[in-house]
Amino acid sequence: MSAVPAPPPPASADGGIGLLLSPPRSRPAWRLVPARVVAMCVVELQKLRHDRTELYTRAIQPALWLLIFGETFTRINVIPTGGIAYRDYLAPGIIAQSTMFIAIFYGIQIIWERDSGVLTKLLVTPTPRVALVTGKAFAAGVKAIIQAVVVVVIAALLGVSMSWNPLHLAGVIVVVLLGSAFFSCLSVTIAGIVRTRDRLMGIGQAITMPLFFASNALYPTAAMPGWLQVISAVNPLSYEVDALRGLLLGIPAHLPLDFAVLIVAAALGITAASALLGRLAR
Repeated sequence: MSAVPAPPPPASADGGIGLLLSPPRSRPAWRLVPARVVAMCVVELQKLRHDRTELYTRAIQPALWLLIFGETFTRINVIPTGGIAYRDYLAPGIIAQSTMFIAIFYGIQIIWERDSGVLTKLLVTPTPRVALVTGKAFAAGVKAIIQAVVVVVIAALLGVSMSWNPLHLAGVIVVVLLGSAFFSCLSVTIAGIVRTRDRLMGIGQAITMPLFFASNALYPTAAMPGWLQVISAVNPLSYEVDALRGLLLGIPAHLPLDFAVLIVAAALGITAASALLGRLAR
């Protein structure tokens, strides 16, 4: 006869109950925030892996800007661009525009998460709100980077001369991440104020084109009237475009100032969105 297996010792059961009753050790903030950022980015990548339609449809508009607007104004040569082809001058502006258009409506996803109960579940976890907002902000940056890659490929196919220096391309990724983080947090901040998708959609549509045209994406700042130059000077999109031009085209740019403004803008956006996240959940 085979021996009857002995039952597990009671100590192991007590140890299992003890693990259930004792809360897990909390992580320090310097480890928690990066972990949440990585988790949110992985979620966004999984969404794109299951449905790539958004990437294809969003590539249409920048392609039209570069192909129609860029080619036309290159031929008529009415905008001073410092001796470079207008199509080349336009390409970094279209990269910034397309990534901004993705991020500026990110608040709609937050409202959807509120309506489905996901946001409430996230807020009751020990995760700080700053970590949640930072994770979602840089998750929006993942989409923006993919969109930027699509626009760069389209621009290269159209003959735009760009720098392929690895350090410059790494700088482009950082610039796109910071710019997208700011505009996504701006969207979440507006969502915390208006609290409905319809209002957020209306405000988003109302501010995207003024932000775009009040920047140096289409024309140099020196060609603007004085009052528009003042608005452009406080528009984070202008600094994003200036950094992208300096990195991709190698033309003179104010890279230290551009990075400083984008870092400060992203930090202020994360702070404001974190403060209004609880109001959005109510």
